[in-house]
Amino acid sequence: MFKDKTAVVTGGAHGIGKAVVKGFLAHSAKVAFIDQDKEAGASLKKELEKAGEEVLFFHGDLADPKTLREFVQEVHDTYGDVTYLINNAMETKGGILSNCSYEDFVAALKVGVAAPYELTRLLLSHFTEGASVVNISSSRAFQSQADTESYTAAKGGISALTHSLAVSLSGKVRVNAISPGWIETTESPVFSQSDLQQHPSGHVGTPEDVVRLVLFLCDENNRFINGENILIDGGMSKRMIYHDDEGWTYTSPQK
Repeated sequence: MFKDKTAVVTGGAHGIGKAVVKGFLAHSAKVAFIDQDKEAGASLKKELEKAGEEVLFFHGDLADPKTLREFVQEVHDTYGDVTYLINNAMETKGGILSNCSYEDFVAALKVGVAAPYELTRLLLSHFTEGASVVNISSSRAFQSQADTESYTAAKGGISALTHSLAVSLSGKVRVNAISPGWIETTESPVFSQSDLQQHPSGHVGTPEDVVRLVLFLCDENNRFINGENILIDGGMSKRMIYHDDEGWTYTSPQK
């Protein structure tokens, strides 16, 4: 299904992006990933090549359009056409309560919304038949904690961008989004029973939970799914919460 096809992954050196890189390689795809963490990206590339995998790592800042052009050129020079684009990279600069500046707010939008748009545009002439774009949004696109405006706005933006691109690219590229909830990316995490049980599924999410959905959406057998934003949060956002109900207590924050 994915054998010898090329997947491009942004923010591929850590967390969900790293798991996506490994997920495609496990299905015999070729992978190119970009990350601004040079050390982590180089380390992952070395680890994968030692295991006999074919992978391209490009170091650069997704907020810089010149970097995006150079990345796409190197991907095309190395692998030719592309079948999958996974826009995973994120940037968070806090929000209004922590005095997130205009510049920092815009920086989050550049990485979270403008870069996915530009990469899709630059790759448009290089997409193969059956191409698929998967944007990693967040449950934060629909609900918030205080002081998360830069991240939340970016995730809301990429969710809207998803259905817009799906319509514009009808018949050429399918475009879908995944909105994860709590996905734990640290090694050997320790959870309380409350951490687990607050999720109707009974556990905190893992990067592999997201990877399975990425691969599902990229599978041409599922080509009738287009323009969707699929929430994957263990059912957490479906739980109705009231003060003093089922053990939930609300404590008003200090103003």
